[in-house]
Order: sequence, then C-alpha cells, then structure tokens
Amino acid sequence: MIESPQSPRPEEQAAPGREGRLAVSRSMSRWATVGERFALPLVWVAVIVVFSLIEPSSFPTVGNVANVFGSQEVLFVLTMAVLIPSIHGDFDLSLGSIAGLTAMVAAILNVNDHVNILLACLAGIAAAVVAGVVNGVIVVTFDNDPFIVTLGTMTAITGLTYWISHSQTIGVVSSSLTNWLFTKTVFAIPLEFYYGLVLLAVVWYFFTLTPAGQRASFVGQSRDVARLSGIRVNRMRLRAYTIGAAVAGLAGIVYLGTNGSGDPTAGSTLLLPAYAAAFLGATSIRPGRFNAIGAAIAVYFLATGVAGLQLLGAQDYVQQLFYGAALVVAIVLSNIIRRQKTRPVARSTAETGPATETTAVAD
Repeated sequence: MIESPQSPRPEEQAAPGREGRLAVSRSMSRWATVGERFALPLVWVAVIVVFSLIEPSSFPTVGNVANVFGSQEVLFVLTMAVLIPSIHGDFDLSLGSIAGLTAMVAAILNVNDHVNILLACLAGIAAAVVAGVVNGVIVVTFDNDPFIVTLGTMTAITGLTYWISHSQTIGVVSSSLTNWLFTKTVFAIPLEFYYGLVLLAVVWYFFTLTPAGQRASFVGQSRDVARLSGIRVNRMRLRAYTIGAAVAGLAGIVYLGTNGSGDPTAGSTLLLPAYAAAFLGATSIRPGRFNAIGAAIAVYFLATGVAGLQLLGAQDYVQQLFYGAALVVAIVLSNIIRRQKTRPVARSTAETGPATETTAVAD
C-alpha cells in the first residue's frame, strides 16, 4: 500500500517566514551597529563639509588644518591620561591640576634654578607620579570614593601650584623644549602632533591587544566579577592612577613646550575638555566603552567645531560652551548606549518563536 505524503505541520510552514524575519533583524542590527560605531567620524566629516561651504576662503586651508591638528596636543595627551583610570572604572579629577603642577615644577627648575631642561621635565613628571600614587593609595587602599578624593586632591594640587609659583607665570623656558615640541614642523604641523600619535598607538595597543589591557577592561566592566576571577583588582587600579598621572605629567610638559612658560591657572582649564573628549569618544568605535581611537577622534571633532565657530565670528567663550555641551551630550549618549546593550531582547513568541530570542542574544 502506497502511503500518501504527509502535509507539513503548521510550525514547519511558518519556519521560512520566521527565518526571513530573523535574517532581516540580523541585517538591521548589523547596520545599526556599524552606524553606532562610526557616527562620530561621520558627523566630524559633515561638520568639515558644512564649515568648508560656509567659509570656503578660510576654513579648508592648510593654515587652518595645521591649527586644528597642531594646537590640541595638550588636550590630546591629557585625554589619553583620563582614559587610563576611566577604563579601569575609576575617575581622576586631579589630572588637569597634575599637568599644571608638572609644567610649573619644570619651569621653576629650569628658569629660576637653571636646571637642564631635560632634568627639569623629569622632575616634573616625578612630581606627577607622586601625586598619582597618593591618589591611588587614598582611593584604592582605603576604599574611598574616587570622585570626592580626587576633587579634594585637585584643589590641593592647584593650591600647591600657586604656592610654589607665588601665583606668577614662570618663563621663558629653554628654547630646546619649544623647538622639539612646537617650533619644528612636518607638513606645517608641529612635531608634538606626531608624538601624540605615538602615544595614541601605545594606549590603543595596550588596551586592545594585550592580556593586561583586556583585564583592565574587565575590571572596568565588573570589578567584583574580576576579583572573583582571580584578577588583582586593587593592584591594577593603583597602577592606573599612577600611570594616568604620569601621562598627565607628559601633558604638562607639552603645555610648557607649547607656551614657553608655566602658568598656575593652566590645570583648571584642561580637565573639562579632556573628559568631554573621553566621554564623547565612548560613543564611537567601541560604543559604551572608553577607547583611545574614539577619544582621539573626539578631540579633533571638538577642535574642528570650535575653529569653525571662531571663524564665523564667535567669541572666545564659545569654546567653553562647546566643550560643556559636548560633555553633557556625550554622557547622555553613553548612558543610552549602555542601557541598550544591557536591555534583554524582548520579542513576542507568537511572532518569532522562542528560538529567535536565543539566537538574537547570541549574536
């Protein structure tokens, strides 16, 4: 007896449609991820195009490009310093004042005490490292809130800078420092820009491609889980405060070489734009995480916006307005991205079936 073929069950008939919807959902998710990762670079390009159309005679010029890329190295280096504790899940509000203290120590030793500029710079960076160790010990060893502690040390370090300088600008430092940082150029851009690229490569490589950098990111995401996994969390955090302060010291040296003098007010103006760039960079490249490439793009995006507005006749205060607004927007966007990443995938079982949700989460 020949058996007639059985008709497919209803769920098997629905399978092709469910698979098609799943494929469309995956494709849309991939495109959304790509758009999220590269939104900031695309906005940066759009800003360049808009200002170039509005001010064709002054904005898209070699001089303006050199100004944008050659005038932001203090901010660039300080932003790299901000990233180091931030990736570990900490914050250090004293990094700007540490940069100012470093510049002032080096300036005083070189100008007033006639110490060789290289030794003076090393002494300034040593002072920065000491400040970083103090921050790390108070925050990590005694388990205190990093925001409150570093807010206090920021004020204390600023006061120390005013004290040792007698509230005066100290200069002019040795021309050799200025020559090797600012005066000498390649393609009309000061050498300090290329030093910044080297620092960027080091920070990116460490946090992206090395086991220690991966552990640091793990600590920043979940400190308790990292501790249970055998990672020495406190040691890594203390190291992050120390290295972050050392890099902030480098930012102070760059400031000294760029301006030729130490200014006791320098540190107070550096921190806000550095954090604005760090948080804005966390919305790009690796959304929801502090990352070096995103932060670097953010620095020059902010510089491009400020330069364009100033060419349109905006006053000097527009820089602070722009940086402050960027910081607020960046924090809001970072929180939105974080919620989207942690929000469970909710789909109707009647639409896609239980297997769809599992697959989407796995992807």
